[in-house]
Amino acid sequence: MFRVVIPARFESTRLPGKVLLPLAGKPMIQWVHERAAACGAYEVIIATDDARIAEAVACFGAQVVMTARSHRSGTDRIAQAAHERGWDDADVVVNVQADEPLIPPALISEVARALEADPRSDIATLATPIGSLAEFLNPNVVKVVMDRAQRALYFSRAPVPWDRDGTVGDPSTPRSFAGAMRHIGIYAYRVAALRKLTGHAASPLELCEKLEQLRALENGFSIYVAVASVIPGPDVNTAEDLGRVARLMGP
Repeated sequence: MFRVVIPARFESTRLPGKVLLPLAGKPMIQWVHERAAACGAYEVIIATDDARIAEAVACFGAQVVMTARSHRSGTDRIAQAAHERGWDDADVVVNVQADEPLIPPALISEVARALEADPRSDIATLATPIGSLAEFLNPNVVKVVMDRAQRALYFSRAPVPWDRDGTVGDPSTPRSFAGAMRHIGIYAYRVAALRKLTGHAASPLELCEKLEQLRALENGFSIYVAVASVIPGPDVNTAEDLGRVARLMGP
């Protein structure tokens, strides 16, 4: 048994109010909720600090937990929801981003099952093989390096692992990205680990790479990385992204 929490905030630097923007006749947050509701979770909750989001969510019958405005991350909102609902330390909760209206329900259940099947891990996440050199070199594509047991060693915006001998001409131009994995930003947490994680301050590597999952690694949490069965659709960060997703969803 697992739960899903969708942390949702109104403010967004590049696209304010994006979770409420219309997409194929529905607010984007409704599409995300419907995807999550189809994954087999025990319950799906939207965690927000904004009355506008809460009102919109009530219109399509979703559960809402109102959270503090002081939270700096979605992880903090989920931790508050877990506390207010009185969830057990051993319970599993999946963080689904509110700007992913094309998230496949299968991926949500996959990440939850991966954590449930590995009692030694605190967190589980997903990855997929990188398919091109351009993707490998793109700093907006987060890479993950794992050990032989598929536990994360590091996450980076840099092209890792770097094939020292696989370069063309100068050593700054790689030609090989074999084995490189793209991180998919969905997480399953044990509630005990979630509570501990949110008690830690932002870590040096997290601040450097702007990747919150590095806080977990720097503080000794074990993150299991499963290979995703399908590649998720694009998320929405800009107006251009919204238009692209709308076209993918069709009329």
